[in-house]
Amino acid sequence: MEHMTLDEIVKAVQGEIVIPGKFTGFNLVSTDTRKIEKGNIFIALKGEKFDANDYIEEASSKGAAICIVDQIKYNSEEIQKDTTIIKVEDTGKALLDLAEFYRSKLNLKVVAITGSTGKTSTKDLVAAALSSKYKVFKTEGNFNNQIGLPLMIFKLDNNYDIAVLEMGMNNLDEIHSMAKAARPDIALITNVGTAHIGMLGSRENILKAKLEITDFFDHKSILVINTDNDLLSTVKTDKFKIVKTAVDNDVEFKAEDIELGEASVDFTLRENGHNTGEKFHADVPGKHTIYNSLLAIACGKVLGIENKDIIQGLKNLQTTAMRLDIIKGSKFNIIDDCYNANTESMRAAIEVLKNINSNRRVVVLGTMGEQGKIAFEAHRAVGKYAAENGVDLLITLGEFNNAYEEGFKLGLTNKFKSEFKAFDDYDKAVDYLLNEYLKSGDTVLVKASRAEKFEKIVDKLKKNNG
Repeated sequence: MEHMTLDEIVKAVQGEIVIPGKFTGFNLVSTDTRKIEKGNIFIALKGEKFDANDYIEEASSKGAAICIVDQIKYNSEEIQKDTTIIKVEDTGKALLDLAEFYRSKLNLKVVAITGSTGKTSTKDLVAAALSSKYKVFKTEGNFNNQIGLPLMIFKLDNNYDIAVLEMGMNNLDEIHSMAKAARPDIALITNVGTAHIGMLGSRENILKAKLEITDFFDHKSILVINTDNDLLSTVKTDKFKIVKTAVDNDVEFKAEDIELGEASVDFTLRENGHNTGEKFHADVPGKHTIYNSLLAIACGKVLGIENKDIIQGLKNLQTTAMRLDIIKGSKFNIIDDCYNANTESMRAAIEVLKNINSNRRVVVLGTMGEQGKIAFEAHRAVGKYAAENGVDLLITLGEFNNAYEEGFKLGLTNKFKSEFKAFDDYDKAVDYLLNEYLKSGDTVLVKASRAEKFEKIVDKLKKNNG
C-alpha cells in the first residue's frame, strides 16, 4: 500500500482519536479479525448477525495498528499500547471514505464494470485484453460491493497501471458510493436485465442504478456500452464520451463472422464501419462472450492498444470460478454455473449447453432470487426457453417448480422429446441423474442463484463421474 499518515487517516474518515497508541505506520486494511495481522488497520463493520465493535480487544491483541470503531464496546485496559483507536459515526461509510482518499494517492487509471449479467466475465476479459501493454489489477472473486470494492482499492499501489474494478448492486445509491470511492476513468455497462428487479421495481430503475457508475465523470471520462441492449441503446449525454459496441447494430465496434465453439468464441471486428479482418478469440463459450469481448476490445482501443496486442492479451485470459466452468468427465460432462441466476444469465447458459457436442442435454435449475413481482413469469420464461432449445431433461428444485413446468410444456414441440422432473431436495435429484438417467456422453448444466448453494450438486456429480 501507498503511505498514509495518521492525520490523513483521521481526516479522511472524519473521526477522532479516543485512544492514542504508538503509531509507527500500517501495512494493510482488514475487516475480519480472523485474518488480521500485525500492523493492519482494522475497521469494525456491523452486519445483520454480527458487530465487529465487539472484537476490538482481539484485534488489538493481534497487533492492529489502528482500530476504527463506531461504538465503544471494549475495555480500555485491554487495548495494547501500539493500537490507536479512532471513533467515527459509521464504520461502513468510513471504509468507503478511506478508500476514496487512498484512491486519490494513486497515479493509475480505473476501469469500472457493472451490468445485470456478465460483470465478472467482462472483468476477466478486460484484464486479459489490457495485459499485453499494461500491468493490470482486477477485482478478486466477488469483491464487488460496498465492502469488497474498497478492500480491492486498498490492494492497489502505484506499481499498477490500471485497476479493473467490478461493481455490483442490489439497490439505488450503492454504485454511486462505490464510484465516489473508485473514481473510474472508464466505465463499462454490460447490459440492463432483470437482476434485482424485486428490489428496484423496474428495468428503468435498474438502468438508473447502473448509470450511477458515471456520477463522478467529467468530459475526459468514457462510458462503453453494449447498444444491442434495448435500454442501454437509449443512453445519451454531452457530459462525457460514449463508445458503443454491438453484434446486431452497426456502431463503433461490431462483431462479424461469429463462430461459437464448445468452449470458445471467434469473430472478426468491424471498427467504425470497416471490417479489420483481424480474428479475435476468447476461451469462454457462448454468444454473451462476444458482447463481453467487444466491451474489452473497446476499452483496450480507448487506452491506446492495437488490435494485434489485444488479440495477444486475450490469450492470457484467466477466468473466475463457478462461472460457466465446463468439466469434461469420463462418463458425462458438467457445466458448473452456480454463482448467480436471472433470466438473461439462464438463457446464456442454455445457449452454451446447446453448442456443446453432447449425447443428451440436461439442465438442473433452482430459484432465481430477487425477481419480485415478475418471479413466476421469469421462471416460466426460462422453462419455455429450455424446451425451445433442445433440452432433453429439465430438472428443477425450489419454490418455482410449477412455473418452470408450465413454461417447459409451453415450449415443447414435436421436434424434441423432452422430459421435466421436479424434486424437493438435492439428493433425490442427484440420485435420479446418477442411477436412472445419465449415460455416457451426456452433459449436465447446473445453475441457480448463489443462495441456493447448487455447487453441492456439482460436487456430488463430480465425485461420481469416474
